Amino acid sequence: MAVSIELGKALDKAYENATLDEVLAAPPSALAGLTDKHDELLAGMGIKTIRDLGSNKYFATAGVLVALSGKVG
Repeated sequence: MAVSIELGKALDKAYENATLDEVLAAPPSALAGLTDKHDELLAGMGIKTIRDLGSNKYFATAGVLVALSGKVG
C-alpha cells in the first residue's frame, strides 16, 4: 500500500523533496525550526540524525505522554 504525506512545512527547504531514507539520515536541523546549534546540543546526547531523534527512548516516551494527556480523564 502506497502512503503519501506532505511534510513540506515540517522540513527545511533543502529536504522538502528528499526521500524518507534521506530525511531520516539527515541531521535534526533538517526539521523546520532547528539549527546547527541544536545539532551540536543533540549530538552531545548521541543524537546525530532524525532517525536517532525519533528513536530516542526519552523523546519517544515524552511524545507518548503528550499524546495520552488529551485522552486521560
